[in-house]
Amino acid sequence: MKAPSRFGATDSSGVSFGGDTSLAGMVLIPGGVFDMGGDNNQASEDEYPKHKVQVDPFYIDVTEVTNAQFKKFADATGYITTAERKPDWNEIKKTLPPGTPKPPDSVLVAASLVFRQADGPVDLNNFNQWWGWVEGASWRHPQGPGSSIEAKDNYPVVHVSWDDAQAYCKWAGKRLPTEAEWEFAARGGLINNIYPWGNEHVNQGAPKANSWEGKFPYLNEKKDGYITAAPVKSFAANGYGLYDMAGNVWEWCSDWYHHDYYRQLEGKLTVNPQGPDKSYDPQEPYNAKRSLRGGSFLCNDSYCSGYRAARRMKSSPDTGLEHTGFRCVRDKK
Repeated sequence: MKAPSRFGATDSSGVSFGGDTSLAGMVLIPGGVFDMGGDNNQASEDEYPKHKVQVDPFYIDVTEVTNAQFKKFADATGYITTAERKPDWNEIKKTLPPGTPKPPDSVLVAASLVFRQADGPVDLNNFNQWWGWVEGASWRHPQGPGSSIEAKDNYPVVHVSWDDAQAYCKWAGKRLPTEAEWEFAARGGLINNIYPWGNEHVNQGAPKANSWEGKFPYLNEKKDGYITAAPVKSFAANGYGLYDMAGNVWEWCSDWYHHDYYRQLEGKLTVNPQGPDKSYDPQEPYNAKRSLRGGSFLCNDSYCSGYRAARRMKSSPDTGLEHTGFRCVRDKK
């Protein structure tokens, strides 16, 4: 799965710890050893090989960070997110092949990427068929000007870049989970199951996650009750009491993304892996990327099956989209 990059710049130098040391809204994950990586024939090459990983106990947010929580942070710090800033062409050039022409000034505006449902079948290799660059779209205005988060305090915050998530963590005294921590928590104590709830297909039985049911990206049967994001805790928790570890919004992890990182860990037990030292995605070799997990309301088996516990996604740290959020962790002292 490819996702477009936003190409912006942020500044969190003015953000400091807000002083909250409570563990409210978090649960303790016991830690342990597990097999990390792909569980079935839907797995992509970057999910293999499965390998042994040990993670120490840690605390993790029960839900994604919500609009209400992010607003408290923004109000306290005055932080301006990536999507609310005009992109910097000098930063853009660093992620593109040499000689790439400068885009028109009409594109270099404060904006973010908003989902647009297609009218019919499209080429799934061309994400421009369902993503639109919308001036004024941000966490405060998820669908662009005219939209708002009023009465949506308990929805996951979206249009946040990895940089934005890092700034929030700095203020909250937390951090982003590693991919290993995230996957261990998502599995909820189950061993080598496909989904956080077990092995029953996402579209069988009662709705288990907010995903795209039907034919992506033009027909959503809305069996789970939602077209786009759902309020947190709308679906059952996994075995660790965590909500939305499948679907709803993709969640940033701390790791750099490297397409063959798992091959470096093959055949040995790795303790608390922090991810590769640098990023490499052969699809976009000039663009350094961070990892995301969990899938979103757009995930469908025809496209990404992102609701699988092992599924990996990646995007540049300055990217914000309508289906991207995060949750935090804190070390067990």
